[in-house]
Amino acid sequence: MPRLPYTKLAPEAYANLSNLGHYINTGTSLEPVLLGLVYLRASMLNGCDFCKGLHTKELQHHNEPETRIAAIADWQTSDAFTPRERAALAWTDTVTRLDGKEISDEAYAAISVFFSDKDLVDLTFAIANINAWNRLGMAFALKWNPSARAK
Repeated sequence: MPRLPYTKLAPEAYANLSNLGHYINTGTSLEPVLLGLVYLRASMLNGCDFCKGLHTKELQHHNEPETRIAAIADWQTSDAFTPRERAALAWTDTVTRLDGKEISDEAYAAISVFFSDKDLVDLTFAIANINAWNRLGMAFALKWNPSARAK
């Protein structure tokens, strides 16, 4: 049970965050597997067990091999990902781990090779969105229960 029923206490905020996710998942040209990799990586960085469970299950639903899913934790040393996926994972790391630093021109140039301007904006919204969900999950102690639906 979460610490607070945040979806009921702030239904408009919850709906707006959900609508952003809906846009990312249905209104962009970003591939579902790419988004799943990004969502799982950010959730790993943030330590959100609920989101790690959810996005692992989503990747399994897309028939992603367990070896690729496991490799996300150490993607930098894995050859399991395409150059575009590696760029997206690097961007996820950069945008998620701000630590009060500016994002370098080098990091921006590296991601820009693989994504159009529009796709890069959408990818960055996707990363911001999962980071928001991770923070809600962590703040309100959401627990992963694959047999229960989030309320």
